[in-house]
Amino acid sequence: MPPSPLTASSPYRLLAEQALSRAAGAPLLGGNAVELLIDAEANYTAWLQAIKQARHSVLLENYIIRDDDVGRRFRDALVDRARDGVLVAVICDWMGCLGQSRAAFWKPLRDAGGEVRVFNPPQLGQSFGWISRDHRKTLVVDGQHGFLSGVCISAQWLGDADRGVPPWRDTGVALQGPAVGELAAAFADSWRQVGPPLPELAQEQSVPAIAGDIALRVIATHPSTAGMYRLDQLIAAMARRTLWLTDAYFVGMAPYVQALVSAARDGVDVRLLVPGSSDIPAVGSLSRSGYRPLLKAGIRVFEWNGSMLHAKTAVADGQWARVARPISTSPVGWAIAKSTWPWKMPASPASSPRSTNATWRTPPKSCWRRAAGGAAKRCRAARPAAASAQGRRQLRPHRCRCAAHCQHRRCRAQRSPRAG
Repeated sequence: MPPSPLTASSPYRLLAEQALSRAAGAPLLGGNAVELLIDAEANYTAWLQAIKQARHSVLLENYIIRDDDVGRRFRDALVDRARDGVLVAVICDWMGCLGQSRAAFWKPLRDAGGEVRVFNPPQLGQSFGWISRDHRKTLVVDGQHGFLSGVCISAQWLGDADRGVPPWRDTGVALQGPAVGELAAAFADSWRQVGPPLPELAQEQSVPAIAGDIALRVIATHPSTAGMYRLDQLIAAMARRTLWLTDAYFVGMAPYVQALVSAARDGVDVRLLVPGSSDIPAVGSLSRSGYRPLLKAGIRVFEWNGSMLHAKTAVADGQWARVARPISTSPVGWAIAKSTWPWKMPASPASSPRSTNATWRTPPKSCWRRAAGGAAKRCRAARPAAASAQGRRQLRPHRCRCAAHCQHRRCRAQRSPRAG
């Protein structure tokens, strides 16, 4: 018999809420309305509409704001609001915008009365200070409408129809209710880190009214904190039926992988959806290198066959969901990046492995040989298998051209004389 769902009055749910609040360092806020925004076009449309209707303030924080058609649309909308006396405050990340937009791009907004701050540019005397980055993608309008996403402001997320490149797959949410105040507070904290605090106009706006029946936590992460990591492990430990994960840059840490493996061995339906091709090839290779313990435990790993999968979501037991934060990146990831994301309940999958555009794959086994000088290199015998698993054509049958001491079984079979 499947386990019964946790009701609002269940003592187990109250215990889970307490554990999650302590791990995340964020309270559970009820009375919110949440709308899923799938892919960049839906996010951009909702964001621009909210900006154009702003009457008091627009607080925009994004890792990448690029000087292209999409970036100029947002800049022009912000310029119009600033000219009408609306408080416009923008934070962009120095590294994210490096080579994407320059000071001249923001000059019209600054001339109109808006303010733009760059997070953590390099500084003399701090050789590694630039490592800390602002990876948030949030928007708060008038203190009443909030948006949180994995989408940056760049035409790259829309794809290129002329070249046959489909849009990137990504997920965001539109929020109304008390949680919007938490988004605004997170922005104000970032704003104080790079200059004087926000004017009182933006801080004294009314508390958002009750807008729905969804309870959620807005978790604003900071460098060198492990609240996100602890929370993901708790969810993996508490899941009883299903745990569906989507991660654009999955590099599983041993403790989290162990949590997923334990859940799978306990009968939980654990699934992981990752990109079939990544915009950072090195991360894709690292991700595949960690498939083996997951597959051995019965975890189903899917690779997205469409364009770049940039979504970071999780759904557990149909009661908890997480949007817009990587699941289990390396210690460097949660030590240097700051982001904001909600764990909410009830939930519906934003990007689940049931999509017809994902394929369940078992990655090829790689063999290794020791070349002269002791350097480890991948045996040529494994390359056709890897090409086949990744959907590429295999041009010719495998012919071993490795060193004579290669111990791969196919290489040994070709070198040994056939019986009879």
